[in-house]
Amino acid sequence: MAGGGSALTLPALIFLGLDGALANGTNRVAILIQSIFAILSFRQQKVHEFKTSLQMALWTVPGGIAGAIAAVKIDDQWFQRILAIVLIGVVLSMIFSPHKRITKLSNDSNKWLVYPAMFGIGFYGGFIQVGVGFLIMAALFHLLRLDLVFVNMHKVFIVFIYTLPALGIFIWSDNVDWKWGLSLAIGNSCGGWWAAQLAVKKGDNIIRWILLVALFIMALKLLNIF
Repeated sequence: MAGGGSALTLPALIFLGLDGALANGTNRVAILIQSIFAILSFRQQKVHEFKTSLQMALWTVPGGIAGAIAAVKIDDQWFQRILAIVLIGVVLSMIFSPHKRITKLSNDSNKWLVYPAMFGIGFYGGFIQVGVGFLIMAALFHLLRLDLVFVNMHKVFIVFIYTLPALGIFIWSDNVDWKWGLSLAIGNSCGGWWAAQLAVKKGDNIIRWILLVALFIMALKLLNIF
């Protein structure tokens, strides 16, 4: 619905006995299949702009590849701390920003910033994935001024595109447990399908509130407050 699912699935995989890199790679199997189901669900409801989604998604690919390479070699603890600060900032900006509900790209002169933002987001997503949906939604909401339903639609397509090469790197480095990955994918796929249905039917408000609650929980957890 709003992102943050990997904050649950990554620890769950680690609790099952997988090390960090293996859990990270295994989680990508579920992310990839979940994204396919979410895209199909949005398409069934005629909520899609594939050309626009692909234009943004392609900018995430180089970053996603670099992030995945880094993920099999570098500890991710400092990224989690930065993410906690980012999440709190997104919450505050979502609360105090004006509600402009449009479904087309803004004419603002700074909308081009979404493309370099996608590269950085691609790196983060390729590296750890946890909370990347929040970053994508924040970038699209604030830079392009899109309705949150359309933001969510673009998000699942973007994640799908950069996950393809990222998963390939985890497979290449032998960091995927297919049994757990496919099992997790079943649950993720159900969630991706029904969350897209709910987003379109209930609209902007339900996404906003779920996003705010999830962001607060994620930030507190990353800061080890609970």
